[in-house]
Amino acid sequence: MSKTKPFTIGRQQVMNAYLRVRANKGRGGVDEISLEMFDKNAKNYLYKIWNQMSSGSYMPPPVMLVKIPKKERGQFRPLGIPTVADRIAQTVVAELLERELDPMFDEDSYGYRFNKSAIQALEQTRKRCWRYAWVVDVDIKGFFDNLSHELLMKAVRKHIGCKWMLLYIERWLVAPVQLEDGTLVKRTKGVPQGSVVGPVLANLYLHYATDVWLRRNFAHCPFERFADDSVIHCESELAAREVKEALERRLKECGLELNAQKTKIVYCKDSNRRGNYPNVHFDFLGYTFKPRQAKNSQRNESFTNCLPAVSNKSLSSMREKMKQWQTLKLAGSTLEEVAKEINPVVRGWINYYGKFYTSKLKTFMREVNLRIVKWARSKYLKIRPSVKKALMWLKGVSLRKPNLFAHWKLLGATPMVKVIGAV
Repeated sequence: MSKTKPFTIGRQQVMNAYLRVRANKGRGGVDEISLEMFDKNAKNYLYKIWNQMSSGSYMPPPVMLVKIPKKERGQFRPLGIPTVADRIAQTVVAELLERELDPMFDEDSYGYRFNKSAIQALEQTRKRCWRYAWVVDVDIKGFFDNLSHELLMKAVRKHIGCKWMLLYIERWLVAPVQLEDGTLVKRTKGVPQGSVVGPVLANLYLHYATDVWLRRNFAHCPFERFADDSVIHCESELAAREVKEALERRLKECGLELNAQKTKIVYCKDSNRRGNYPNVHFDFLGYTFKPRQAKNSQRNESFTNCLPAVSNKSLSSMREKMKQWQTLKLAGSTLEEVAKEINPVVRGWINYYGKFYTSKLKTFMREVNLRIVKWARSKYLKIRPSVKKALMWLKGVSLRKPNLFAHWKLLGATPMVKVIGAV
């Protein structure tokens, strides 16, 4: 170890981090250097990152703040965009952190972890709603903006002894945020959403703030957590109230607070659970859990169960995305060009929102058909006067080319029949 290079960081570590950042894509930060620009001079940029990190002189640049629309119309989520170089530096540390910390995280912590997913969290929630009659739907107010740097670093030091990792984690925590008008804002708490190292640090914080605490004090109340979104299952309303009140006190000890408007106690009503309660549904990871009709295929009987289906907020978000499809705004586009643009998006929707109670998603996918029909009427004179003619035309296309659009397989052999019948 030389005097000029007090820290041992392998060049291959930096290269691997670069390849990971490159695969994830994303925009540039405050230095306005895009991934494409970085690629053209990658050798020099990577050497500079390695050299500065190894010498202890690496100083994170400000994080560029952008506003991302939420599913709730008119609301925005602040997202911090690090520079490409800073994302690479963060990835070097994040990979080591994940490797060290992930094995100790709770089995019901599903966010941003190896071999864990939102679908797994939803499946476990679905099963536990059958077993437990009550849910505490937890919403932490501004979690990423308010977590304590002091408590976070205390947890980091408990598990990480590497001096250069600790040095750079502390520097990333206090790196200023640059607003859209160029103003720099100092940070004394919180982790910007959008940082590479943020998710694993957030998991560590909540591991001690909630997960370990719940296991120790409410072992009879299982939970699922994905980042700062979580639900806790209880056998009785009294138990749910006790958990909610205790959790509120616990979060205050950790510098956080429950969102009083969004945190609620929910009754998982079904055919066997009677009674009227104010809350019988909750949203979790883009799905709404509520009483829905289900069918026992063996007995050929219908019954009510607390089941997940794509939420109305998610549907609204998808409708907004539909409005952005460029090929459907141009009469000169071809059907193949339309399919090429929308199929990757639609496949993503089906892969995620089609896992549970697909009937609601199928109804939405017929809206996609109607959006294609609207485009076709602007393109073809013969079908322009009549919606029904346009629908019959698209039905003919679906019979000739059943695999042209990704959602047609979900809708079955005749994806236009119900839409046509409704006109």
